[in-house]
Amino acid sequence: MIKNPVLTGFHPDPSMIFVEDSFYIANSTFEYFPGVAISSSKDLANWNSIESPLNSKDKLDMKGNPKSGGIWAPCLSYYEGIFYLVFTDVKNWAFGPFKDALNYVVRSASIDGPWSEPVFLNCSGFDPSLFHDDNGKKYLVNMEWDYRKQGSEQFSGILLTELDSQSLEPIGEAVKIFEGSKKGMVEGPHLYKRDGYYYLITAEGGTSYEHAVTVARSKEITGPYELHPYTHLVCTQGDEMSYIQKAGHGSLCKSSDGRWWIAFLCGRPLENTKRCPLGRETAIAEVIWKEGWPYLKDGGIVPSASFEGYGEKITQKVYSYNFKNDNFKKDFLSLRVPAQYDILQNGSLRLYGKESLQSVHEQNILMRRQTDFNFEAETCVSLPFNHFQQMAGLLYRYDEENQYYLRIAYNEKFNEHTLGILCFEKGGFTMPLGMKEIPVGEGKVYLRLTVRGSCGEFSYAKEDLNWIAIPYTIDVSILSDEYASPMGFTGAFVGLACQDLKSRKCYADFEYFKYEVLD
Repeated sequence: MIKNPVLTGFHPDPSMIFVEDSFYIANSTFEYFPGVAISSSKDLANWNSIESPLNSKDKLDMKGNPKSGGIWAPCLSYYEGIFYLVFTDVKNWAFGPFKDALNYVVRSASIDGPWSEPVFLNCSGFDPSLFHDDNGKKYLVNMEWDYRKQGSEQFSGILLTELDSQSLEPIGEAVKIFEGSKKGMVEGPHLYKRDGYYYLITAEGGTSYEHAVTVARSKEITGPYELHPYTHLVCTQGDEMSYIQKAGHGSLCKSSDGRWWIAFLCGRPLENTKRCPLGRETAIAEVIWKEGWPYLKDGGIVPSASFEGYGEKITQKVYSYNFKNDNFKKDFLSLRVPAQYDILQNGSLRLYGKESLQSVHEQNILMRRQTDFNFEAETCVSLPFNHFQQMAGLLYRYDEENQYYLRIAYNEKFNEHTLGILCFEKGGFTMPLGMKEIPVGEGKVYLRLTVRGSCGEFSYAKEDLNWIAIPYTIDVSILSDEYASPMGFTGAFVGLACQDLKSRKCYADFEYFKYEVLD
């Protein structure tokens, strides 16, 4: 049995396909760069990261995008030897009546790339999906955003647009084919065809505990669509005992042995809370067909904590990165634009100082998803610059408004470098050590973050590796969608950061980064 979720930590909005002998899942990356996370698996248990398709500023420039903007709900598909990837780049979403959501498509003969330059499709709404009909026609489906309405009614329905099969440019006007069920907020559409029916899979109910996967079908692609006997294929609303919560936004695929699967997002709240710092993760369930409708194999609409796949999970507890090769790139992301760094001859990573932790343009950080409730992250940094506005260290973040930073910087009052903690909570800023920052002198400083459930703690050491805990308790729960304002869609990350608010000339050298899963 394979335990859910299969992709832990921030892996929302899964789009899953099966090609030849492999499963592939594409996930949203929002403001993190490069755009769109793609993972592959032979057995549904063990997943490997594939180089992201939007890995250059020519393909994706998110400079200035708001927090939780950027890449929303990609759709991966495959037809006649070509992989297609449709995605949204959201430039505005949180404030006012409008959403600026630009939809594009790229394609490649190999999942490993190279991918074509993006082709603009439309901007009428987000969550685009590409459907390849068996008659050779191609269609785009996306939700429509109606700024004239209020609340959930702004999600006014699912649009269908025929595309030119070669250029992928729209042909004619879009047609509204589905307005959703009574749950509302219909989005995340995917189309499938089976036994003469078109099946429309959508997400409904928002992105939190009311989330759901809704199913409808029609003999004609333009509708009318009738709802599933249960309305929802997957939903955990009202079942507080379920191991996974917030289940919704799913996609179907069929493997070579004839079994059907649904990949969907879920959340796992911290004990005794409703907050999920691991973000929205990817889970899988087997689907069976009865009387022309898909159902969860285990019955009902609440997915199980495990399922029978094709292999057993190979566990790994320690992830060590020394930067001597490019393998770290598969696990680390930057913000909005590519990170600026060099790899030194000794294998250290030199990270250059850019903008502040609140910038939405050119921060320079390299972050790894938090994938476990209990973990320890560790690095060794040296900062050969002597100004308080030049800093580097270990960052634990959700977004610009909610994050913790153990940073080293020069302190003119001490006439040496000191360690301090910078805290951002709902946009408020504090430095809990105040004037009692910790002198660390010159040279290397070892930094560590230890997290167990809802509490975390920073510690440090010099070259004697005598670790000293810093007396400040981190509230992990604020690094969650549920705490973000007005809301958020990502998850907690931990990693490396460097800022230069004086001259943009400083750098910091990081010898290694280690992430260890704790019992």
